[in-house]
Amino acid sequence: MRPPAIHCTDLRKTYHGKPPVDAVRGVDLEVREGECFGVLGPNGAGKTTTIEMLEGLIAPTSGTIEILGMRWSDQANAIQQRIGISLQETRFSDKLTVRETVTLFRSFYQTGIEHTEAIARVELQEKTDTWVKNLSGGQRQRLAVAVALVGDPKILFLDEPTTGLDPHSRRQVWEIVAAWRRQGRTTVLTTHYMEEAERLCDRVAIIDHGRLFALGSPKELIAQLGGEHVIEFSLQSSEAMTLPADSWLELPAVTGCRYENDAIHLSVAEPHVALPALLAKLAERNWHLASLTTRHASLDDVFVVLTGRQFEPEGETRS
Repeated sequence: MRPPAIHCTDLRKTYHGKPPVDAVRGVDLEVREGECFGVLGPNGAGKTTTIEMLEGLIAPTSGTIEILGMRWSDQANAIQQRIGISLQETRFSDKLTVRETVTLFRSFYQTGIEHTEAIARVELQEKTDTWVKNLSGGQRQRLAVAVALVGDPKILFLDEPTTGLDPHSRRQVWEIVAAWRRQGRTTVLTTHYMEEAERLCDRVAIIDHGRLFALGSPKELIAQLGGEHVIEFSLQSSEAMTLPADSWLELPAVTGCRYENDAIHLSVAEPHVALPALLAKLAERNWHLASLTTRHASLDDVFVVLTGRQFEPEGETRS
């Protein structure tokens, strides 16, 4: 049996100080060969630290890591030749062209693909002879992915590759990742965009406060909520917000309830059953709706239920 692409056990990282900071607190992960594996969490959750340990950029305080059946302590160079990394922020020399930058990084690998192919995979052919300093933010991000691809890696690590990108640039990066996945290659993607994870990943791990909170496919994790739909509503009177959450669970087809941002969120299995019952309950109490929406449940909902706090991604849009 072939080993998993990545296997780590009881992974921990403590930064010494007064007081010490436990950034990662005993994470166990196994990434299967050929899957797109997402590591999710807000800023400061410990996800980037976890990935940097897997990439060999920082050493764990304790725990074991195997990449393609090898350990960093024994076969670091062999691992480096088989992985590609796109960091959260990659800085290139401003006065190198796209061609020169990719060619430089290709020289670091014993085998790989031609620089022209790497550039084509991220659709930067028209910018081949453009200096890095003249690229837009989205183009620089695609250049970072090209550099990660040029060694033709077995495992591609992408650390928040779309943070701060405009919607068009973000979708361009998504298509690059999807194409890599269709080739049967392994991808490890860290992100704080839940939509990104739902769209791209076969399985996801949700990390917060340095711990693994959940692991599974997006559909599996959403199914754990007990309902695939959410009814979100607010009322003209704030009186409803004083009711215990259990009072809403009495409604048919309602499987969960939480209060968030002056609104009530009901997880429901059958919206067509829950909605009439909800409206009847409000009419009974003479409460009037200020807003009401229905939607499919998402990984955002999973995160809030598991951790008790909202997902708040950061990053300003750049072109």
